[in-house]
Amino acid sequence: MKEIKINGIVYELEKNYKDAFDISIVTEKYTDYFKVFDYVFGDFSYDKLRLKGFYDDRNKNAKKINKISGLDNYIKNYCSYECRYFLLKKKKVA
Repeated sequence: MKEIKINGIVYELEKNYKDAFDISIVTEKYTDYFKVFDYVFGDFSYDKLRLKGFYDDRNKNAKKINKISGLDNYIKNYCSYECRYFLLKKKKVA
């Protein structure tokens, strides 16, 4: 998996459907709000990047709406059909 550093946080690129990931666009859109999440999901709708944070299912902050196990449902219900998307997973610091 490819490692990416954004605002001091190291992520692994887990999914890159239809070659959606572009570091310059993500860096422009990314804010400190996403630092608390275990995953950052990005999708393109009408050529605009949307970001959403997800937690690992075991994270105490996880709620049904933002558990990573619900990602497929989120894509199906909230993303444009066959849109480009990517998933970043925060790398654990040893």
